[in-house]
Amino acid sequence: MRLRVGLALLIGLAFSQPSGAVDEARGKQLFVVCSACHGPDGSGNAQIGAPSIAGLDEWYIERQLNKFRSGKRGNHFDDPNGERMRAIAQTISGEDSVRELAAYIAYLPPVKPPPGLRGGDPEHGSNLFVACVGCHGLNGDGNRNLALPAINHQADWYLLTQLKHFKAGIRGGTPGDNAGASMRAMAQTLADDQAMLDLVAYITTLSPGQGASSGNQ
Repeated sequence: MRLRVGLALLIGLAFSQPSGAVDEARGKQLFVVCSACHGPDGSGNAQIGAPSIAGLDEWYIERQLNKFRSGKRGNHFDDPNGERMRAIAQTISGEDSVRELAAYIAYLPPVKPPPGLRGGDPEHGSNLFVACVGCHGLNGDGNRNLALPAINHQADWYLLTQLKHFKAGIRGGTPGDNAGASMRAMAQTLADDQAMLDLVAYITTLSPGQGASSGNQ
């Protein structure tokens, strides 16, 4: 029921405003629908599979919304949360609306959810993270030039889920998703679920603002 109401509201907002320059107020209006799952502060909700999105780079949010809209992401039957996000993203009318929504989400202060997973070895994970540094940076701040996001304020359950999805080909296997394909190749080098858990345990020790990778600005 909440999803149907959210879709209806988003459709109405998407068609009620003319195209034009980025409008922060309209971005905030569009975010009302997002907040039903991601929370009013964008911190996410693990119980319904909604990740933290507050403070992600505007360019990254735009790319992901457009991937959902075009079917490059969220079209796999083993990714129900992605399918839900794809359905919502496809109701956003026009690039102006995408940019306005992305600008508002990027404006929100990053929220780092508390760790929820157990059994990971961050020391071993730090060794595995060496392979991630070239793309995500020493502190996990991301790299715009490579279209890769900051990962240092994301929920551990979401990071683990996405690594599993990349390794299994649930994500990153759609033609045209070059960044996803790169992540899929990286995820396939992780030996097993324990290795993924260790890597995530290390990533959760990183925090926004402690460093910056080149190309992130």
